[in-house]
Amino acid sequence: MKLVLISDTHARHRDLAKLPSGNMIIHAGDFCHYGGEAGLADFLTWYVDLPYEYRILIAGNHDFKAAEERESFRSQLPPSIIYLEDEGVSIGGVNFWGSPVSPDLVEMAFGKERGIEMEEHWKSIPTTTDVLITHTPPMGILDSSRTGRSLGCGYLRNRLEEVQPRCHVFGHVHASYGQLKLGETHFINATSIGNHAQPMNIPISIEL
Repeated sequence: MKLVLISDTHARHRDLAKLPSGNMIIHAGDFCHYGGEAGLADFLTWYVDLPYEYRILIAGNHDFKAAEERESFRSQLPPSIIYLEDEGVSIGGVNFWGSPVSPDLVEMAFGKERGIEMEEHWKSIPTTTDVLITHTPPMGILDSSRTGRSLGCGYLRNRLEEVQPRCHVFGHVHASYGQLKLGETHFINATSIGNHAQPMNIPISIEL
């Protein structure tokens, strides 16, 4: 199974370079930029027309409608988009789990306080997960800001030691786009945008 991975398009999805071929595309959140109905509708139109058999989507801290108007948001989703909000799906014998939650950003979409609330949240990730999709990175893995600050979640990293997925896809921290293999897990920060003045990052593809 070939996965094509993007994240943090922030309403600039049409600026992406030509997407590689594959069986599935995964977007790890922040498809909007501070919400907006027009931008959301355009993203969904674009995403559903991509030439993949499967399209998985999670939200991020900029996707306010997904957080604040859950039923309305889900009603807009075309049936060919698999939206995961702290839930999973099995495709071809591969178990996927997705979560939009990020630490600290409590004033934004899906933000939680960094602490026991986050620790409890990540316990919902099944130990049978093969591909984990979160908006936030784990602490210390492809999570460095431009100033060198580590922005990921330590409780998520602790949970990963128990789950040990084959692949962990995330975004959120724009300065740490890239890939890293640690132990049994292939980590991918698939953020598509560096900043709004730069060209978009190249979509990442992997064979699972």
